[in-house]
Amino acid sequence: MNGYIIAGVVIALILLLLATNKKFVETLKNIYKVEELRKRIIYTIGLLLVYRLGCFVVIPGINPNMLGADSALADQMNSNALLGLLDVFSGGAFANAAVFALGVMPYITASIIIQLLGIMVPAVQKLQKEGESGRRKMNQWTRLLTIGVLCIQGPAYMANLYNTMPQEAFVYGGTFYFFAYATVILIAGTMFTMWLGEKITDKGLGNGVSLIIMIGIVARLPQALLAEFTARVSTSSGSLIMFVVEIVLLFLVFMAAIAVLQAVRKVPVQYAKRIIGNKQYGGVRQYIPLKMNAANVMPIIFAQALMFIPALIPGIQGAFSNIQGFWYNFTLAVLVILFTYFYTAIIINPQNMADDMKRNGGFIPGVKPGKQTVNYIDSIMTRITLPGSIFLALVAIMPALAMRFLGVQQQFALFYGGTSLLIMVGVVLDTLKQIESYLLNRHYDGLMKTGRIQGRY
Repeated sequence: MNGYIIAGVVIALILLLLATNKKFVETLKNIYKVEELRKRIIYTIGLLLVYRLGCFVVIPGINPNMLGADSALADQMNSNALLGLLDVFSGGAFANAAVFALGVMPYITASIIIQLLGIMVPAVQKLQKEGESGRRKMNQWTRLLTIGVLCIQGPAYMANLYNTMPQEAFVYGGTFYFFAYATVILIAGTMFTMWLGEKITDKGLGNGVSLIIMIGIVARLPQALLAEFTARVSTSSGSLIMFVVEIVLLFLVFMAAIAVLQAVRKVPVQYAKRIIGNKQYGGVRQYIPLKMNAANVMPIIFAQALMFIPALIPGIQGAFSNIQGFWYNFTLAVLVILFTYFYTAIIINPQNMADDMKRNGGFIPGVKPGKQTVNYIDSIMTRITLPGSIFLALVAIMPALAMRFLGVQQQFALFYGGTSLLIMVGVVLDTLKQIESYLLNRHYDGLMKTGRIQGRY
């Protein structure tokens, strides 16, 4: 109870500090004045509340009294790092055996598969270049593939649930009827979550699917923070000073993630002058912003997915089952670096960029159009991707470092790095940029004191 009181006092102090900030109050007033922005924010919050409500609706046929912090399913989440990560992404629905237990992760898996097919299958590549009609077909394929993924993950989730929880937790036992309708409910829950995400994207604010993942992660932060605080003050070896050090380090990690995600390398592009009638067109210098971390969170997702393979090999199973072990983190870091280069090569094509510049009469000063331009852009991407990949590797192993050297609990350590950190930072930055664009279009000030939210060059 004391922990809840302290957490409430801290939140109240933070709100008081924000309320006394003149710039913050003025920004809120400006946001309220823009009618479209105000409606979009309210619409987004409403749909996110619907999603959070669904995270606590238990699958029919399962006794909700057998769930909770002391249940066998909760113990499995705490002992298995992967399942704990899935529970964080679902906002606790995974451990609650809720109708939204699988969340949007099957949709993310299907999207990754479609992206990889776009590299290997020429028909899919052609479809990606057909504009809006091609995008609609790709989205339809992704939805259908999501249902296929759910047909595998749904029964697997129910089988794990049945083997983990006591038999009295299941009203209908382990009958085929129960597994069949529970799988249908899980599929419907994920498809409804996808629908919520699409509605947020169309009529709300920000990317709907990303916001749903982020709100699930953020929803677990207060509980993890309170558990870490309680562990520090209740043990003889813990102390409030160490808890403050953890918070300061977490703040520095967030700042570093923001700096790297915003970092770009500007490549100057000069466009030739054209005289049409009495007017001059072109002749201006623009820039191509190449992000240092163009791959974003995808390399960590790919690498963590591949880490299941060594854990299944009997000879090395023990070395790769411990997420704090040396070989697990070393292999994970190497895979993240390799996948960063791989995914960056997929999404950034120097050949297409050079062709577009040549077609529009643009060129990089001091570099000949054609092959030399391709080599120049490729060399820049290779150089800036190296520090970005090393940073991603550090982010991937940061939770293990926090648990091993700081003694942070696993539940709270997940916020020190990995996909949780990058998703939170990336989604918040994208949403703030969208809010700022509405304010600037209505001739209001931006969200920052020094001007607009922009990249670091």
